[in-house]
Amino acid sequence: MKIIKVSETGQVIIPPEMRKNYPLEVGTEIILTDTGKGILIQPKSPFFTTTLNEVAGCLKYQGPPKTLEDMEAAIRQGIQGQWHD
Repeated sequence: MKIIKVSETGQVIIPPEMRKNYPLEVGTEIILTDTGKGILIQPKSPFFTTTLNEVAGCLKYQGPPKTLEDMEAAIRQGIQGQWHD
């Protein structure tokens, strides 16, 4: 726990040792959440948090079902393509 003071303009300084533990660099956007007991400060995620249920099936595949072997072969082919000079 660290105790800091709020400046006249409402600014607070997050101690360097705490900034180092989280992705807080110059220009990082943060989210302030009123918890009812205090203010929670979190770095803004570059992506919205989603669940599998929200995205499952969003890209419909119209062909026959693929087997596990088909999927593994496609992954292997993609990796080989990336590493081929």
